[in-house]
Amino acid sequence: MKSLLLIFVAIFFVEFTSAQISASTSVNSTAVVVEPIQITKSVDLHFGNVISGYNPGRLILSPEGIRTTFGLQLAPASSGQVSAAEAVVKHGSYNYAITFPENFKLFNENNPNQFLLIDDFTVLPEVSGEEIDILKIGATLNLEADQAAGFYTNASGFNVTVSYN
Repeated sequence: MKSLLLIFVAIFFVEFTSAQISASTSVNSTAVVVEPIQITKSVDLHFGNVISGYNPGRLILSPEGIRTTFGLQLAPASSGQVSAAEAVVKHGSYNYAITFPENFKLFNENNPNQFLLIDDFTVLPEVSGEEIDILKIGATLNLEADQAAGFYTNASGFNVTVSYN
C-alpha cells in the first residue's frame, strides 16, 4: 500500500510540475523610414591666378575664400576667379560625416603630362535651417618648381561624400 501511495504521489507531483513547460507573449514592432541624405554642389572650387616660382609652392584657399601662399606669388594684375566650393546638405535632424578624397589632380589643358595636386581639404559647415547645412570647402593647391603655365582643370571633379553617422 505504501508503494501504491508513493506512486500516486509521484504521478501527482509530475503532473503539477510539468503543466507549465512554456509561455508566450505578443511583441509589437515598429520602424521609421528616414529620408535619404542629399548633397548638391552650388559653387565650384577656384584657386584663381597664381605665379609659379623657382621652388615648389602651395596656395591654401580657406573655406571662407581667403588665399594664403607659400613659395609662390599671386598674380598682381588679376586674381582670376577665386571661390571656395559650396554644397548644400539636406540631412533631416540627423548627424552626418563628410569625406573627401586624399588628393585630386588638375591637368594642364595643353599638356596633360603637367598637373597640379590638390589636397588637405577643409570644410566649414554653416547651419541654414534645422535640416539643411551649407558646406564651404577649401583646399591646398600644390605647385612644382617652375610649374608650366596654362589652364589646369579636371572635368571629372572630386567627390564630396556625406553619410549618416
